[in-house]
Amino acid sequence: MAGREARAGRFPGPSLIPALHAIQRQQGWLPHDALVELSRETRRPLYEIQGLVSFYPHFRTSGPPPAIEVGVCRDLACWLRDDFVEPEAVASHYEGDADASVRPVSCLGRCDVAPAAVVNGEPVTVARLGEAVEAARAGALAPAAAQRPDRTWPTDPYAGADETAHRYTVLRSALAGAPDPDAAIEELKASNLRGMGGAGFPTGLKWGLVRAEAGAPKYVICNADESEPGTFKDRQILAELPHLVLEGMLIGMIAVGAEQGWVFIRHEYGPEEAIIRAEIAQLEEAGLLGNDALGGGRSLSLDVFVSPGGYILGEETALIECMEGHRGEPRNKPPFPGTHGLWGKPTLMNSVETFAAVPAILSRGSSWWCEQGAGDADGLKFFAVSGHVAEPGVYCVPLGTPLGELIELAGGVADGCRLGAVQPGGASSNFLGAANLDVALDFDGVAAAGSMLGSGAVVVMNEDTDLLAAATNVLGFFRQESCGKCVPCRVGSKKAETILIDLLAGGGGTADVDQRIAELEEALRLTSICGLGQVALGPVMSVARFDQAQSRDI
Repeated sequence: MAGREARAGRFPGPSLIPALHAIQRQQGWLPHDALVELSRETRRPLYEIQGLVSFYPHFRTSGPPPAIEVGVCRDLACWLRDDFVEPEAVASHYEGDADASVRPVSCLGRCDVAPAAVVNGEPVTVARLGEAVEAARAGALAPAAAQRPDRTWPTDPYAGADETAHRYTVLRSALAGAPDPDAAIEELKASNLRGMGGAGFPTGLKWGLVRAEAGAPKYVICNADESEPGTFKDRQILAELPHLVLEGMLIGMIAVGAEQGWVFIRHEYGPEEAIIRAEIAQLEEAGLLGNDALGGGRSLSLDVFVSPGGYILGEETALIECMEGHRGEPRNKPPFPGTHGLWGKPTLMNSVETFAAVPAILSRGSSWWCEQGAGDADGLKFFAVSGHVAEPGVYCVPLGTPLGELIELAGGVADGCRLGAVQPGGASSNFLGAANLDVALDFDGVAAAGSMLGSGAVVVMNEDTDLLAAATNVLGFFRQESCGKCVPCRVGSKKAETILIDLLAGGGGTADVDQRIAELEEALRLTSICGLGQVALGPVMSVARFDQAQSRDI
């Protein structure tokens, strides 16, 4: 299928989303007059712009924002905490306050400090919510800073070097032709590095497929739109290892023959976006970007594309639709982005963690990387651990580390409680019980146990957790974030959530989950266009089969 045919009926661009972001930054919302003016300036139909704006939750068209806008996360990692406060309770506290407005929001990617909230776009903990509101009222709310602890990571070959001049040695060598693109790709294949965003596709194979494509230009995109409850590892990698992410991207651009790359980042990651932009500026100053990168005659350009919101944009084709300026609805596949991606051209897309692993593999060798794994697994893996653990956070361990060891590394189950269940791969993964603590955290080991490694988000629940209520909370997230393109996901997720809420309200439990849920799960799994609908009811079904009588000390 030709690139033009793959994008039939779509405006050729450029994307209007950056312009819409700019209007909203300046005016606080998107007034109708501003949209009319944008339509005239760009010669794009107003109906197209309105249809675009209505899809994305970040865009505001109902009027100027209140002086104080509070968002309270309601998703699993926050919901599990003892100090979780329902958004409705927060709203009632500020009822009658003409300056304040409170609304529930989906996961903010701050699960390590749950329960989380946001005030005028700045992330805060619920414990500091009142303080932040008063600071906003006084016009003194300080911009949030990214968490950057003084520590080193085993994946960083430049540990201890804090200047651009002492980093990017692999990129400098690649610009000089060593290793050449084919050799670099073969080294990645030998490392057995797989995509760490959830799909697990072999990285070297993906790079080789895009390199082999004849179409031009080619593009490279880093998918930094992690939005699934419990998932925040990429946020921390962006904050602490931005040089590895950008170096991996630039090496990928050289390898596949691309000149332009983007970091596609969720708008809630403002502090991390600032770090990435500063790192790009340093690369430009060092001469590693531009029309003549390092004097070698190669053109390399990096930019940041800020997401206008929506979990669905983590799906690669929905992300591309967004970057092209359309509603972020997943495409039918094939064709795949490697052949028909951005603007219908060959596009290499990997996650933050995947790109960040490339410099270590190419500098230390694929053999070194493989040796870092545990058991039959190869390499290192970042995990975000949250929920009922003593020390929520991001941990980098050998791929294949037993689940119980990772939980122990995070301080074990908090408050001396026993372990009840774990979601090992983010909100879309099936629940595992205390009997599964010996499961190896690698692609095959977790799959054999009936779940998936997924996004690398380990959400721990103690024995007192109502697992059906937890799974229903997860389903509520997917129902809220469904793009609505396909009927099974749009209608089925809502129907299932209604059934389960009624069941819980009536005092029902896992034994009462009936055949209707099983039939809805099968319909969504088999007929939904993308992974969101396909996995939305998986956690619920895993809980329905769960022996909650099992628990273990850890």
